[in-house]
Amino acid sequence: MPSEHIQWFPGHMAKTRRLITENLKNVHIIIEVLDARVPVSSRNPELRKMTGDKPTILLLNKASLADPAKSREFIKHYTDAHTVCILCDCVTGEGLNRLPEAIRTVLKDRVERYEEKGQSGRHLRAMVVGVPNVGKSTLINRMSGGIKAKAENRPGVTRTKQWVSTKIGIDLLDMPGVLWPKFDDQFTAENLAATGAIRDDILDIEHLALKLVKRLRDMYPKELAARFKLADGDDWQDMTEAQLITLIGKKRGCLIPGGLVDNERVSNLLIDEFRAGKIGRLTIDHLPAPKAAATPKEDTLPEPSNASEDAPTEEDNHANL
Repeated sequence: MPSEHIQWFPGHMAKTRRLITENLKNVHIIIEVLDARVPVSSRNPELRKMTGDKPTILLLNKASLADPAKSREFIKHYTDAHTVCILCDCVTGEGLNRLPEAIRTVLKDRVERYEEKGQSGRHLRAMVVGVPNVGKSTLINRMSGGIKAKAENRPGVTRTKQWVSTKIGIDLLDMPGVLWPKFDDQFTAENLAATGAIRDDILDIEHLALKLVKRLRDMYPKELAARFKLADGDDWQDMTEAQLITLIGKKRGCLIPGGLVDNERVSNLLIDEFRAGKIGRLTIDHLPAPKAAATPKEDTLPEPSNASEDAPTEEDNHANL
């Protein structure tokens, strides 16, 4: 039986960590894809340690499923001297038109050096990283204009790196999704599980539904009540999470013979409807504590980094693809 304690770090993720470190010298910039519904929980702290001061662009993907007001707050929070943050939806393409310009602005010095050497057509190289099922392969396919990376709505599909060229002069190094060996807290683990970054077959779905319904009642009570037709007369605000799940099951007819609620069925229904955005545009992470130092304005791009030089690398043959 799946454990209520959530932890998932299969062997291929350890390999991915090595791949990221080994290939860091072959790229000019990092594109880290986050889930806009859980922008804190989906940001892998190990990636920041591995990539150091390499220029980074954060993509808050799945914008159409997230709370717009909270997304604006997270964009402002994440934008600093080394990082640009862009809200986007890799399925619809919303916001991705800003990405090529942002990359060239961050790497302005490098682009100018290429032009001075008569290499204006030389490609820039970006590594695409993020947790599983966050939309990296969808981003690759959208930017390349075709199906170059296998994309499915489940974690763990991409298992090895691959280079993909685009028509905008930027080569993308697609990396498998990677988590970290041990979650600092179960709040983060539960958020990742609720958004589909962890394989469902290792989860206790009923326990996860209890945690999710608590978040939704605390953070989005109106949306929860509207979706599942919860009336004030139901006293649902004062119920335990288990009682609330049972009430939702009754409202939706998730019953077994004898009129009892099928807890597994209603738990799956709640999680599926949250993931599909049917309950509303929801963000279930909390904004971190304010930064100690002031951050630049939201539309300010960071200064380019000289972290990598123009010396040839094993991946230079991709520059003219």
